[in-house]
Amino acid sequence: MPTRRQAKPPRIEIPIETGGHDATRRALLDAAADVFAEVGFRQATIRDICRRARANVAAVNYHFGDKETLYGEVLAEQSRLAMALHPPPPEDPEVPAERRLEEFVRSFLQRVLSAELSARHGRMMAREMVDPTRALDRLVTESIRPNSQQLATILRDLVGRTVPESSLRLTGMSIVGQILFYCHCQPVLTRLFPDTAFDATQLELLTQHITRFSLAALRGLTVPVAQSNRRPANARRRAQK
Repeated sequence: MPTRRQAKPPRIEIPIETGGHDATRRALLDAAADVFAEVGFRQATIRDICRRARANVAAVNYHFGDKETLYGEVLAEQSRLAMALHPPPPEDPEVPAERRLEEFVRSFLQRVLSAELSARHGRMMAREMVDPTRALDRLVTESIRPNSQQLATILRDLVGRTVPESSLRLTGMSIVGQILFYCHCQPVLTRLFPDTAFDATQLELLTQHITRFSLAALRGLTVPVAQSNRRPANARRRAQK
């Protein structure tokens, strides 16, 4: 039986401050975002980008210098757009840390999986994680590191000062790993579970699940090691009798 073709996800046009850049530069950024999302940086060609932008092949060199610089600008811009559309929670100590963690997870999921961003931002980020370029350094500085530091602050507020920094860092990586799993493994998940649809309802369910799962793990971090090891030790002794 033929499968029904899924509708192409809608794209939200977000106004961008062009800072006096002309229409050709804007067209190159838009065309390049589509090409890089479709085939990646290494397979993309300046000729294809310029054809889609309806620009002369020399336009990339004139406005950006080379393909690598253009790619860096596109990746940074798509990240800014994603952050503007689904910003992380404000760093307000008056808001309970559990609520801030939930908002952090929700905004992160939306940035990598929401329909209006997945066509460009989500796909470009997925490619960059698997096959990084020099543009990743800028992205880490401008976006990823600040988000990581914000998550670390939330986690520290949740567990207090007794949990070692190394454990807190691993916990933060585990939370981010849960989110990125759904991004990178979409092709597998939609085949395992054909009814999977990363729509607003599903993203909210994932937000609640990841938050609850992570909070349970964080509560485990605050249990003294001797106490956490007591039950397994007793179980081993009973097994030896």
